[in-house]
Order: sequence, then C-alpha cells, then structure tokens
Amino acid sequence: MEGILKSMRTVAEALANLQRASHSPLLIKLGNLFAVSGHELALVGGPVRDVFLGRETNDLDFTTSAKPEEIEKILAGSVDAIWDIGREFGTIGARIGDIHVEITTYRADKYDHESRKPIVAFGTDLNDDLFRRDFTINAMAVRLPDGVFVDPFNGLQDLLEGTIRTPGKPEDSFSDDPLRIMRAARFAAQLGFLIHEDTFSAMKSMASRLGIVSVERVEAEFTKMLLSDQPREGIEALVDAGVAALIIPEIPALKLEVDEHHHHKDVYEHSLTVLEQAISYEENYGLKKDIVLRLAALLHDIGKPQTRKLESGGGVTFYHHDVVGAKMASKRLHDLRYDNDTIKSVARLIELHLRFFGYSDQAWTDSAIRRYVRDAEGLLSRLHVLTRSDVTTRNQKKAERLAHAYDDLENRIEQLAEQEQLDALRPDLSGEDIMEILDLKPSPEVGIAYKFLMELRLDEGPLGHEEAKKRLLSWWASR
Repeated sequence: MEGILKSMRTVAEALANLQRASHSPLLIKLGNLFAVSGHELALVGGPVRDVFLGRETNDLDFTTSAKPEEIEKILAGSVDAIWDIGREFGTIGARIGDIHVEITTYRADKYDHESRKPIVAFGTDLNDDLFRRDFTINAMAVRLPDGVFVDPFNGLQDLLEGTIRTPGKPEDSFSDDPLRIMRAARFAAQLGFLIHEDTFSAMKSMASRLGIVSVERVEAEFTKMLLSDQPREGIEALVDAGVAALIIPEIPALKLEVDEHHHHKDVYEHSLTVLEQAISYEENYGLKKDIVLRLAALLHDIGKPQTRKLESGGGVTFYHHDVVGAKMASKRLHDLRYDNDTIKSVARLIELHLRFFGYSDQAWTDSAIRRYVRDAEGLLSRLHVLTRSDVTTRNQKKAERLAHAYDDLENRIEQLAEQEQLDALRPDLSGEDIMEILDLKPSPEVGIAYKFLMELRLDEGPLGHEEAKKRLLSWWASR
C-alpha cells in the first residue's frame, strides 16, 4: 500500500511538473486541436519518463488515433511548419516556435523474423501502441488535453524501483527488435537502473539475434551507452549477457585467467576503473562526454591478452601491449564503422598511454617533452586524462608519487609552451625557405631536409632563421 501511495503522489507531482513546464501551453493547444477533430492525442515515451525523473526535455513525441493525412489537416494553419518524417510509419513532424514535435499514428506492427524492420500496421488503441514499445519505463503516456496518466504495464513502479523490463515477454520483444538488447544496457548506463532478471535472461539467450542488426545501429547504441554518466553499468551488462563477445570481444577478453603461481590485477576491472576515472577528469581538461577519450580508456589495455607472458620467477609481462592494442583497436573500431578520425585518434592514444611512466623514474629533457607534445598532436589534453586515469594502484604512496610526477610534467609542458609555442611545433625554416637556400625544386629531398630541421627543433628548441640556415647548409654539405 505504501508503494501504491508513493506512486500516486509521484504521479500527481509529475503531472503538476508537466503543467508547470515551459511547453505546457503547447501540449494543451495540440490536445485541443486533436480533440476538436474527434481524435485522441497523448504525450508518450521518453518525455513522460523524463518528467518523472525531473528532467527538462525538448524532444516531444506524441501518438494519436489520427492517420498521417489527418494529422496534417489538423495541424494545418496552427503550426509554423509541417513535414513528412515517415508517412509509411505514420510519423509527421511539426514546428511550433522553437519546439519540434513528432506525432505518430497508433501502431500495431508485426515483425518479420528475419528482419528488425516492422510490417507496419496502424492501430486504434493507445494501450496496444504502448505494448509494442521497448521497456515499461518508456510505455507510459499522458492523454491530452485533460492530462490523464496512462500506465498499463506498471512503468512508473519500475521507474521508482530502478528496473528495466519489457512490457510483454522479453523474448518476443527482443525477437521483434534485437537492438532492444543493447538499449537495455544503454538505459542501465544512462539511468543507473538494474535490468530485470527475466529481461536479462532473454538478453543472454537471444544475443545472437543481434546478427540481423546493421553494424551502424550497433555502433550508435554502443556510443550512446559509452557517453552516458555511468557506462560501467551498461558495459558489465553487455559482457555478462554475452553480447560484448559478439560485438566487441576484446572487452570480455580482458578477463585474463589467473593461475595459482602467477598473479596480476584484473585487467577488465582495471579498464572499467580507468574509464570511470577518465570521465571524472573530463571537465577539468575542457572535455565533455568525449567519445575518443572514453573509447581509448576502455580499450587501452586490449593488447594485453595477446602479449601476456608468464615469467619463470612468477611474474607476468605484457611487452608492447600498447602497440599491439593500438592495432587491435583500429581494426575493431573500423569493423564497427567508426569514422577514420576517431579511429586514428583512439589508436594514437593507446599507443602513447605508457609513454609517461618513464618520466616518473627520471625527469625528461626539454627535447623529450617536445617530442611528447609533438607525438600527441592534437590529443594532448586527452593523453593527460588517459595517463592520469591509468593509475589505479591501491598503494597510496605510489599513486601520490605518480600524480606529482605528472603534475611536474604538465607544468614543464606549459612552461615550454609559453616559451616556444609548442602547440604549433614546426622547424625554423619553411619548405619554401629550404628550396630557396638549397636551390631545390619540390622533391623528396625537401621533405628530408624539413625532417632534419624538425629534429633540430625538437632537440634544441627554436634556433632562429640564421642559425637554422647555417645548420641546414652544413648538413647539406656533409651529405
């Protein structure tokens, strides 16, 4: 009874919030337009869920008894713009001021077992439309304009309890649209909810159904999950359900076997901790939900299983796992259809993520620092975050020593940057200067000379035009 009363109070509070929301007049206006025309209209799905969560939302989705052509007639003259988003799926878009809305006819779809594309069938009942939705927390609605709350599958209770559950049998839901398997993990990450036992069991048993989903859709869901506030929840769900083994097997492979003679930390848990720590550092470095950083943090050690070697004295080594991991990450992200810039940046960060640890033993020369900045290219802030986040030791003294060492490195980078413009590292002479001084035409030799001058710049800092010219001529003569 207490839970029911709590739900009733929450409904009242949520509907009150809805009425106070900035778009409340819009909801009433649209509801009246459809009611006058003899049709039902309801705010549905994510916007209703977000009201209960206390989140402001500008993505307004509606469902209606009206067919697409009727929706257009009802809206005509009362909105600023109307467009056809997907007439065959019953969806019409509209703009009222700065707010965009989508209005979709009630659906009662059927699915082809060999495809996640529905055989579209328009319905006549709001409850039937809600039943076909992915999870109960997204299967709630508010009828307009009167504000009646509709919750046939106890979505509010699941929202209060932090549970992700399907409206009907999860096996049927995941068979209809296997991408919902990944959405369950994504909502677990975004909301910090637990996946219901029956729903999770269906995820495990039906993971292979994801094979009919396009790679692009899988990548989009994985990215949304990784950009959430708590991606660990979603990653663990994908790994435990056997889904990660199908789409990004390098992650579960991090659960290295540990024998009784050779002990080392759990690389899988370490990687998740690095990801969490990287997220906590993002704001400090001017980064905001950065997919490149988060992918690099999650995948930085995926080369370890392939490079793992048990030493005779009982130790474990992972020599060159940075280089191997960078190549593995490039291939996996390419297979997942990430763009080339993201792939290149993630691979570069993984390749460089161990570079700093030599600094903690002995301070670098200015030349080494210049090369560190040069090799990071435009990824220096992300490399700072990844390197700091990679320290997960429980040894407090060691952690403090590494933190102080990296503080020192960052300070020295800043000092050199002020003196030498490290953010735009280039030789003292341009390609045109080289051709003029050496009387060359465009050729590979110009590139070789440019590389020579760049090495001088990295080793010794700015030389000035005349000194660089003198060094260039001397080097050229010695060749």
